[in-house]
Amino acid sequence: MDSIRVSKVEKVLCGKSGRAHYGSLHLTAHHLIFRYEDSEKEEMWVPYPLISLVLKLPQTLYGQSPLTFHTRMFETFSLSFEKERDALDVFESVKELTVCTSVNQLYAFFYAPNPPFDATGGWSLYSPREEFGRMGVGTRTKAWRFTDINKDYVFSPTYPSRLVVPSRISDSTLRYASKYRSKCRVPALTYLHWANFGSITRSSQPMVGIKQNRSLQDEKLVEAVFQSHHFSESRPSGPVYGATSTNLIVDARPTANAVANTAKGAGTENMDNYKDAKKVYLGIDHIHTMREALAKVVDVLREADNVAASVTGSLPGEAQQLVVVDRQALRRSGWLKHISNIMEGAALIVRNIHINSSHVLVHCSDGWDRTSQLSALAQLCLDPHYRTIRGFQILIEKDWVSFGHKFLDRCGHLSSDKFFTSLPETGGTSSGADAAQAFLVSVQNRFTSQSHLKETSPCFHQFLECVRQLQRQYPSRFEFNERFLRQLLYHLYSCQFGNFLYNCERERRTGEDGVTPSERAACIWDFFNSTSELEQNKNDAYDPSLDDPSSRDPSADMGVIYPNAKDIRFWHELYGRTEEEMNGRIIVYQTKEGPEFTSPIDSLEDDPVNSISIPAGIPLPPSPARTPNLSNPSIVPSNPGNASETLTSGLRGLWSSLPDIPQRMTADNIAAPSPASLRPSGPPLRPSSPGSNPLHSARSRTAHPADTFYNTGVRSVWGKLSSNATAAFSAMQDAYDGVAKDFKALPKPSGDNENAQGKISEFQPRERLGDEEHPAYRITSQSHSVGSSHNPWDNVKSQKTIHVLPSDNPWSTTRSRSPRQASLSQDLFDGKLLPLDPTVAHPPRRLEYGDSSGFRISGQSHDGVPHLTVVSDESLVLEQEDQAPSTNTDPLGVGFL
Repeated sequence: MDSIRVSKVEKVLCGKSGRAHYGSLHLTAHHLIFRYEDSEKEEMWVPYPLISLVLKLPQTLYGQSPLTFHTRMFETFSLSFEKERDALDVFESVKELTVCTSVNQLYAFFYAPNPPFDATGGWSLYSPREEFGRMGVGTRTKAWRFTDINKDYVFSPTYPSRLVVPSRISDSTLRYASKYRSKCRVPALTYLHWANFGSITRSSQPMVGIKQNRSLQDEKLVEAVFQSHHFSESRPSGPVYGATSTNLIVDARPTANAVANTAKGAGTENMDNYKDAKKVYLGIDHIHTMREALAKVVDVLREADNVAASVTGSLPGEAQQLVVVDRQALRRSGWLKHISNIMEGAALIVRNIHINSSHVLVHCSDGWDRTSQLSALAQLCLDPHYRTIRGFQILIEKDWVSFGHKFLDRCGHLSSDKFFTSLPETGGTSSGADAAQAFLVSVQNRFTSQSHLKETSPCFHQFLECVRQLQRQYPSRFEFNERFLRQLLYHLYSCQFGNFLYNCERERRTGEDGVTPSERAACIWDFFNSTSELEQNKNDAYDPSLDDPSSRDPSADMGVIYPNAKDIRFWHELYGRTEEEMNGRIIVYQTKEGPEFTSPIDSLEDDPVNSISIPAGIPLPPSPARTPNLSNPSIVPSNPGNASETLTSGLRGLWSSLPDIPQRMTADNIAAPSPASLRPSGPPLRPSSPGSNPLHSARSRTAHPADTFYNTGVRSVWGKLSSNATAAFSAMQDAYDGVAKDFKALPKPSGDNENAQGKISEFQPRERLGDEEHPAYRITSQSHSVGSSHNPWDNVKSQKTIHVLPSDNPWSTTRSRSPRQASLSQDLFDGKLLPLDPTVAHPPRRLEYGDSSGFRISGQSHDGVPHLTVVSDESLVLEQEDQAPSTNTDPLGVGFL
C-alpha cells in the first residue's frame, strides 16, 4: 500500500465512449475504480495489468490536468483533475502498481471469488490420458504409446510431463533424437483423427546448420509417425477411395527465416533424409512482425480518437466518433494478411488429414507460437468436440498451456515504465532543472534493458481472432458465442486467474518461490463454467446435429469445416467499433495477396533453404520447372503453370488496389492492332531478363491488365505512379505536337509511300517536305504511350501502333549507344534541321540518303537502341519487335533502379 500516494480523488471528470461524467476515483492495490455520481451507472473497474499506456497531458485552458489511459482491450478513457498535484499522484501511483517485478505480485494470487463459483475442478479439466484415450490411443490403435520420459521435466523443460509417441520408438531413441531438435522438443502426438487415423504431431526446428547435420534417430521417429496408420486394427485393408497418402512436414516460417536459422545452427529438414514425405513453407511471419502489425492497428484507432477529440476540442475518449476510421490504413497494417496466412495453413492441414488420409508434422522455430496456432485451429476444424465450450477449454489447456506457449513473455504481464509517458508543458514555465531531470530520465530509459518487451507478441490474441473468423463463417457450428472469446482475451491480460501466468507446464506446477497457482489462484475454467457465465456465453444458433458423421444429408460434411482464408474481416466488437467503421458497408476481401506458399518439397534440390548450403563444387542437375520466380523468391513453383497462377493471383490483388490512371485517348488509337502488327518481323531479340521467354511475353501482352502487370513486374507500378509526371510534361508535349500540324496540309505522294511520307514528315527538313524524288521512310513501330507523341515516363505497353522514331521526343530519356549506332544515326539525320530549342537536348542529325543503298532497322540491342543493317531495297524500315519490357530500366530517369 506504500505505492498508493492518493487513494481517493473527488470531482474527477471521466470521458469514455464519447461521453463525460463526473465522479470519484479510487485506487486499490489491484484496480483503478471510477464511481459515477449518477448511481444508476455501473462502476468502471480497470485491473492494472490491463493498462497498456498512460499519458500525462499538459494542463488545459480550463485549468484541468488530464490523464489518458489506453487498455489492452482497445479502450480509451481520460480522467481530468482539478489539481495538478492529484493528477501527478494518480499517475505515479498507477505506474508503481502496474509495473511488477514478480509473478507473485499479480492479482491472481490475491483474488478470492465472492461468492465462490458453483463450478469446480477447473485445474484438473485436462487429463492427457483421458483426452488421448478419447481420440483412440490405446483402444482404436496400438501405434501410439504414453511415455513418462519427461515426468521430472529433465528431458525437455518446456514440454508436458506426459507425451504420446510412436510405439516403435523407445525412450533411448527419444533421448538421442532430442539432441537434434531445438529445446529438445521432439515430434510428439497432439491429435489423432477419428475418421482415418491421420495424425498431427508437433515439434521444434531441427538442428541442421550449414553443415547439413542429420540424426538417424530423428529420421526414424518421423518415419514411425508417418507409418503409424499401419498399426491400426480397424484400418481398411485396401486403400481408401479418393485418398492419396501425402505426409507433410509443415514449416510455418517464411523461407527467409529458415535460412537465417540455418546460419545459426538450426534450420529445416533435409527432405533427402525423410522418405515418404514432403515439406511446405507457410510463410507466417515471426512474433516481431505480428506485434508491429497489431501496433499499427492500434495507432489507427488512436488517431481516429485524437482527430475526433481535436474537432470537438475535448480529450480522447470524451469526443463522439465524428471521424471514420481510416480503413486503408487498417489494411496496410497487414494484420488481416497475417490472419489469412494462418487460416490458409490450417486449411492445408485439415485437407491433408481428412481428405488425403495422411499425417502432418508441424513446427516453426521453437514450436510454441505459430505451431500452437496451426495445431489448435486444425483440430478445431477436424473435431466437433473442440467446438463445444468444454472441448475448447481442453484444447487450450493441451496445445497452448501444456505444450509450453510462453504466456508470461508474450503477454508482457510484467509491464514496464516505458508505457507511462509524461508530456512536457508547452507554456515554457518549466525550470531548467526540470528539463535536465527529464533529459536524464530519457537517457536512462534509453540504456535500460527492455529485452522482455521484445518477447511480447499477440500470438494467443491472433489465435482467438482466427477462431472468431471461423465462428463467423460457420455460425451454427460453435457452442460458444463471440462474447466468450472476448471475455477470454480480457482475462488473458487481467491476470485475475492463474492459468495464463507462466511460460510452460513446469513453471505452472512448481510456481515461483514455492507458490503454485493451483493452490493459491482461482481457475479461469471454473469462472466460465459457472451458471451465470454459461448462460451468457451460449450460442443460440448452435446445432450439434450438423456434426453427425453418419448423416447422409447432401450438405453433410461429417463434422469437418474448412476455413475460408479469403473471407477475413476485422473483429469490430473487440476493437469497440461498428462493422461499417472497421470493414465498410460493402464487405470485400480484405486480403489482396495470398500467403507465401511453396509447393510440396520432396528432395534437397527442391528446397530453397537447404539448397543454398550445398558446396559450390558439387554441380546440381538443371531443374527449370522448380526455379524460384524472380519476382517473388519465396515462391517455389512445382511447374510453370502453377507458378503463374499463384503469382498472378497475388498480383491481381495488388493491381486492383492501385488507382486508375487517366490516359489521353484520340481517334487514332481506339482500334486494337491486328495480330499481324504484333508479330516480330526481324530476328528474335535478346530476352529482357534471364529466364524470360519472348513468346510468353508476346502472349501475355494481349491479356488482362493484371497479366500485363505480372509480366512487367515493378515497372508497371512506375507507370501507374507517373501520372503526375505525365501531366506536368503535357504542355511541352502539346507544344511539340503543334509542329506536326504544319505538315498535315501539304500534298502527299500516292502509292505505298503515301503513308510513310506523312508519318515522317514531321522529322524532315522543310526544303524536303513534299519532295517525291527521294525514297521515303516506311516506319512501323509499336507505341509506348497513348497520344500523338512519345511519353518517356509511361512504360505501360499500349496495343496501338503509331509511327515515331526512337528520338522523336527531345524530352525522352537519353540512352547510351554504341559508336557504330551513333555514327549511323548522325548520318541518318544529317541535313537542315528544324529550329532547335536551346533549353533542351538537341536531336541527332539526319542521314543523307541520296545514294542507292538504304538501311533497315531490324533488331534491337540490349539497351533498347535499334540496330541498323544494310538492305537491298531503297527504303529505310524501322521495325520494333514486340519485346517484353526490361525490368532494369529507369522509368523516371532519376538514377534509381
